[in-house]
Amino acid sequence: MANTPPRRSTATSGSGYRERVPRSALTLAALATAAVPGLDAVSARRLDTGPDVDAAEVRAADGDAWVVRSPVDAASGAALEAEVALLGSLAHYVTSGVLPFAVPRPAGSAPLPEGGRAVVHRALRGTPLVVDELAPGPGTAADLGRSIAAVHELPASVVEDATLPTYTSAEYRERRLAELDDAASTGHVPPTLLRRWERLLEDVSMWRFQPVVVHGDLSAEHVLVDAGRVASVTGWAEARVADPADDLAWILVSAPEDTADAILEAYQLRRTELTDPHLADRALLVGELALARWLLHGVRHHLDDVVADAIDMLAELDEQTREE
Repeated sequence: MANTPPRRSTATSGSGYRERVPRSALTLAALATAAVPGLDAVSARRLDTGPDVDAAEVRAADGDAWVVRSPVDAASGAALEAEVALLGSLAHYVTSGVLPFAVPRPAGSAPLPEGGRAVVHRALRGTPLVVDELAPGPGTAADLGRSIAAVHELPASVVEDATLPTYTSAEYRERRLAELDDAASTGHVPPTLLRRWERLLEDVSMWRFQPVVVHGDLSAEHVLVDAGRVASVTGWAEARVADPADDLAWILVSAPEDTADAILEAYQLRRTELTDPHLADRALLVGELALARWLLHGVRHHLDDVVADAIDMLAELDEQTREE
């Protein structure tokens, strides 16, 4: 479940960021032309990439497409800098064939008046994955499983060198427990569902996993496919060393069961050392806990429609798990 908090408009004193309005597509296009020498922008359209950056796709006179991203405050600026550092490391693994897909490659940047910088890269090949069109077999589903496994085979240093978070399995389980406690405190989680989640999180044997590099925000919009293959993967801001189940949860929850099985099988065949009998169980649990995060997002930001939506989905999940 995507977590989309409202756009932050202010920053801490001394950051240089002030009360602001979203940058227009034309302003972002101007930043792109300043960032990339020779880029002659002829059109631009804003992109919805979340609350922490203003983004646009810019079309150049030669027909090339570019993406420009501008942070909205100091915190998102720091996150963008960490992501840029990570992408620099990932480029080596793309070129060497370790990663079988493209990632954004920053081509230039432009300073922002309030501090920080906007970053520009070429638009990546492919269209967003359509989960409903996945089918078991040697096609896109299997390629998706192999692609996720390739990320999990990367050395932890690519994340550590970019100063992105790293967790042990015990630390990550504690994070999940804290998340559940926060959700329980709202009073909106059905008691039977809460007990089920508590039981699974307290089963230490389920959480004996080897932390790996994870994308951290995999979704259909971040996986671009072309000719039946995973062509590109975007949205690396949430990368970390953590539970491999995080990158499998979204697809195991949303894909038909036979397709999910095919993805998981291809994933397991691609991993060199995988002794994690509870991987799929944790992935399904992580997918369920996304509803708790959605609830917390609504409560913390006073979004009554989000809270109501989360309550409905939690009730539906509670009924479904009771039947199972």
